[in-house]
Amino acid sequence: MKPIYAIATAVLIGVLQGCAPIIVGGAAAGGVTIAEDKRTTGTIVDDKGIEFKLANALADDRALGTTHINVTSLNGVVLLSGQVPTPALRTRAEEIARKIQKVRDVHNELQIGPNSSFSSRTQDTWITTKIVSKLLGDAGVSEARIKVVTEAGTVFLMGLVTHQQAGRAVAVAQSTDGVKRIVKLFEYTN
Repeated sequence: MKPIYAIATAVLIGVLQGCAPIIVGGAAAGGVTIAEDKRTTGTIVDDKGIEFKLANALADDRALGTTHINVTSLNGVVLLSGQVPTPALRTRAEEIARKIQKVRDVHNELQIGPNSSFSSRTQDTWITTKIVSKLLGDAGVSEARIKVVTEAGTVFLMGLVTHQQAGRAVAVAQSTDGVKRIVKLFEYTN
């Protein structure tokens, strides 16, 4: 497969899954890395492994197989976002997440209801893209590691940040059209 088609495919898969891919150094990546990542290489690999293992475990579960669940991991902290039809399935997804090796904590932000529409996911991707673009140009968060996930207009901000960087990231998200709510899932470094 030619590199440009591989990149386009990765971006399209990300859009269809409801995450917000951006192109960084020729590869698709969910969230945003601004300047430097304070995590070790091992932690970054562990987070990708958590996302992969958990996504597969949720897809393999018969009851959860048709739900819309996004999995994001940063520093061993997992965010579950999306929709499930019942409270029991919401709990089940969290239980599965907690069993994945190297998961330190789980933020279960799954909503009860039908799966979001393609147009809703596209709008969420656009919101995330706008926030990521603003963060990339903001000197107040230039040394932070922040992941931005948007689901049904709710923006989840994850990262290893100072309180000042968190405040700037929240201000950027608040100033972005289409944002209904902001959920801060930061780990503070100061």
